Amino acid sequence: MSSTTTGTTTVTGARTEEAAALIGGARERIDALDDRIIGLVQERMAVSAVIQEARITSGGRRVNLSRETAVLGHYRDALGKPGTALAMTLLELCRGRV
Repeated sequence: MSSTTTGTTTVTGARTEEAAALIGGARERIDALDDRIIGLVQERMAVSAVIQEARITSGGRRVNLSRETAVLGHYRDALGKPGTALAMTLLELCRGRV
């Protein structure tokens, strides 16, 4: 086995060059998806800031708990119990700690 083959399979954890190539390509796709997800989260944060500002300016509260409950339910229904934790993290990113 060449040092290149050993290096590639070591980095990916694969036992064969073919598996290492597949894993490498899939990881590139995951990295691209992560970049898109981060961009979407940043966009969500900006939209949330607009909503909070409008709510506060109109005399309302910064947080709307019934809306947050709906968001939590939406993520839970789509992704199961871990979806609730993900939604909580998104809500905290978008509105800060309550």
